[in-house]
Amino acid sequence: MTRLKILSYPDPLLSQPCLPVTRFDDDLRTLADDLLETMRAAPGVGITAAHVGTLLRLTVIELSPQDGVRIYANPEVLASSEEVMRHMEGSVSMPGFTDEVERPKQIRFRYQDLDGVAHEEDAEGFLAICIQHEIDQLDGIFWLRRLSRLKRERLIKKWEKASRD
Repeated sequence: MTRLKILSYPDPLLSQPCLPVTRFDDDLRTLADDLLETMRAAPGVGITAAHVGTLLRLTVIELSPQDGVRIYANPEVLASSEEVMRHMEGSVSMPGFTDEVERPKQIRFRYQDLDGVAHEEDAEGFLAICIQHEIDQLDGIFWLRRLSRLKRERLIKKWEKASRD
């Protein structure tokens, strides 16, 4: 496994929608392994191929060592609950900066595994939040866009100041 360079906000690639994964081969498995290594080193609980400049719809999530690694190619939300929850979110592309984001508490989603086999699953709580967060990134929506304008501008100013120092 190789540790890849993570793009820093506001790299324009982080605002680009990713292309569907169409080749389920050893290169995709290597990318998934490298994303896992990179995410653990960051550290983070989720990462997308976009975070390392590869615009493919691939994400790796590991909430904890006990929960195991989840790898999703071409994930998409099919349905979401009306009930929402607020949770602190951040990004490996903006380390050390977080804020509270509101998202549906439960989702039904579809994805493909590394062999290209399609699956549908339900997720709730923190896992549902993480999946939605990473799908946003795959769609070119950086998590800051889920904040109010005031919160977003305040956080960006702090990030810019910290990046200069």
